[in-house]
Amino acid sequence: MNAIEVRNLVKRFGTKTVVDHVTMNVAEGEIVGFLGPNGSGKTTTIRIMCGLLTPDEGEGQVLGYDLLTESLKIKREVGYMTQKFSFYEDLTIAENLEFVARLYRLRPVEEYVGRTLDDLGLSSRRNQLAGTLSGGWKQRLALAACIMHEPRLLLLDEPTAGVDPKARREFWDEIHRLAQGGLTVLVSTHYMDEAERCHRISYISYGKLLATGTVDEVVKNAGLTTFVVEGPRLDQVAAALEGRPGVEQVAPFGTTLHVVGSDKKLLDAALEDIGKRKGITVRPGETSLEDVFIQFMAGSKDNMA
Repeated sequence: MNAIEVRNLVKRFGTKTVVDHVTMNVAEGEIVGFLGPNGSGKTTTIRIMCGLLTPDEGEGQVLGYDLLTESLKIKREVGYMTQKFSFYEDLTIAENLEFVARLYRLRPVEEYVGRTLDDLGLSSRRNQLAGTLSGGWKQRLALAACIMHEPRLLLLDEPTAGVDPKARREFWDEIHRLAQGGLTVLVSTHYMDEAERCHRISYISYGKLLATGTVDEVVKNAGLTTFVVEGPRLDQVAAALEGRPGVEQVAPFGTTLHVVGSDKKLLDAALEDIGKRKGITVRPGETSLEDVFIQFMAGSKDNMA
């Protein structure tokens, strides 16, 4: 059974098409990463799916409810975490959660708040003002507020932006724990390591869905070849490679250079003389999700331009 099943979603703002015939399926209990450059339509798509925006075209079901006619029912069973921290900074953690509990008409309020504080490890900070929290604790409060009403679907819009690596890892451990309990998660992110922690990913670029599948499937289907160049004066090597036929990406990675292209024969020819330089070695490398991400971006046209 799919928690999300939408077809040919279109959303326009004036003359600009921000979501352009997006079709997506997300199975129950699945964690799907939603990738794409800034302004690519991720947030708008998520807002359509949680019933906050009505699509101009398209159809589908979220949690079995019709996207066009049952948006209120969808809202009641979805937890939506926005990019921006959206809680009252002059209220404590507990007071913010009490406010949310009353919005959802949860009874008894104290029981729901207490259980949520315990589940997310917030009990010791229950009386701390939200405005004094670090990024990681604000994120934990936002997640607590999203799951207190026990939603079946969690929509997370770049939830870990500006959060340190330890807090990010703890957040993702919590997401996997929730998914094991049957919760479905759609999460937008720019972090490749986070995308790799998802069961599947979908890549959207300027309104169009370009790829979907496991990380391995998306990397394989991109059809890219990667070589790793090592040796002295790699800045000169990079300058020499720029613009050569077959060379589509040249990127420094520590003390190496990653050279990427979609035509292996052309790429081999472009690197042939480089491998003959003194002290330089050229070896096959493994194409990363980031390489694919950059390739998609390079090949897409900004729909707001």
